Amino acid sequence: MAIIEEPLALTSGEQHAERPLGVLTRPQANGSWKDWVSTVDHKKIGIMYGVAAMFFFLLGGLEALLIRTQLAFPESGFLSADVYNQIFTMHGVTMIFLFVMPFAAAFANYLIPLQIGARDVAFPRLNALSFWVWLSGAIFLNTSWIVGGGGADCGWFCYSPNSGITFSPTNGVDFYAIGLLITGIASLVSAVNLAVTCLNMRAPGMSLFRMPVLTWMLLVTQFLLAFALPVITVALLLLLFDRQFDSQFFDPEAGADPLLWQHLFWIFGHPEVYIIILPSFGIISEVIPAFSRKPIFGYSFMVFSGIAIGFMGWGVWAHHMFVSGIGPISVFAFSMATMFIAVPTGVKILNWLATMWGGKLHFSTAMLFAVGTVTMFTIGGLSGVTHSLAPADTQQTDTYYIVAHFHYVIFGGGVLGLFAGVYFWWPKVFGHLLNERRGKIHF
Repeated sequence: MAIIEEPLALTSGEQHAERPLGVLTRPQANGSWKDWVSTVDHKKIGIMYGVAAMFFFLLGGLEALLIRTQLAFPESGFLSADVYNQIFTMHGVTMIFLFVMPFAAAFANYLIPLQIGARDVAFPRLNALSFWVWLSGAIFLNTSWIVGGGGADCGWFCYSPNSGITFSPTNGVDFYAIGLLITGIASLVSAVNLAVTCLNMRAPGMSLFRMPVLTWMLLVTQFLLAFALPVITVALLLLLFDRQFDSQFFDPEAGADPLLWQHLFWIFGHPEVYIIILPSFGIISEVIPAFSRKPIFGYSFMVFSGIAIGFMGWGVWAHHMFVSGIGPISVFAFSMATMFIAVPTGVKILNWLATMWGGKLHFSTAMLFAVGTVTMFTIGGLSGVTHSLAPADTQQTDTYYIVAHFHYVIFGGGVLGLFAGVYFWWPKVFGHLLNERRGKIHF
């Protein structure tokens, strides 16, 4: 069925034309909470993504605080071993799947139609459905604390056999798997919707290579989501079958290979890193030129380097598995791929620095977060290059070096960029500036 607006009256006395049968109209705004629940407006859906994501950011931050408190006082018994493992797992899941991804989706939903001159996304009702399905999955995932005997306790990557019934007998892992399946379906639907919007809903004259860098990075992100989410969906279904129906996909005693989970997870997991990072790259590619009083340096290089990251991100997953015995040929191939992926990311860093070089810099809060993103991601990237060397990676695996690298990249490179976007577009969304002094204290 078609979706149309109510026809506008041309004069004060003109009546609306009779509505054709079988035609749905867009929900009309009335200013109540029902308007938000039933809305199909991309702006309101973007705001709801952002508000929900910030709630889970606070929840994930609370979980991190509990983790650090236990580590600061290890003999205190503040958390039991089981509860610590559960909070450790749920912290990672919450921050990755319930904060960073939907927070980036908030920018995508709000800004893509505006930047390409579209009236809305391609499928507005599907857009609303994706948000409510994602929120349902996020709530379901966390109900394991109440009815599942606690959260999942196998680490956010849920390696087998730790995720099996033997080592995780509570229902937390089942809630983990089903919750991520639900949120994954929502993200997949949203990715298809936003990709179609970018490709088919551009205004006349808005060619692909006239789109802003942010829209390009978000488009690449949607394609990464569309191809990566089915992989983790398969892995989660296999995990559920192992736990609930006594199948033997990951049990070595039955002749299965637990490395199958690692391959499936990291085939999804490493593109997931760029799913998190690329929206921030796009955001700071808007912020830095604005506060440098210069256009972005090397627009085409910025676009093609983002596309290159999207392609090359699929070829580096096994550097997470050098200690698993995958063989020298695989180690060599993935070592080389890991080295090469540093090239397009280095191009972006060079272009951001070249944009600032010679510009009239104004270090607003948004600019500070953007520069912080470049700095922190550079540190994370340099520490990540060492993972391409198998001897070094073997020594670093499962150490705090990996923890530091991961947080430099994901929090420093991903989250700081999203906060730059918050301060930059807040006046556009809500009509007033955020306090600069408080913003700089926040930074």
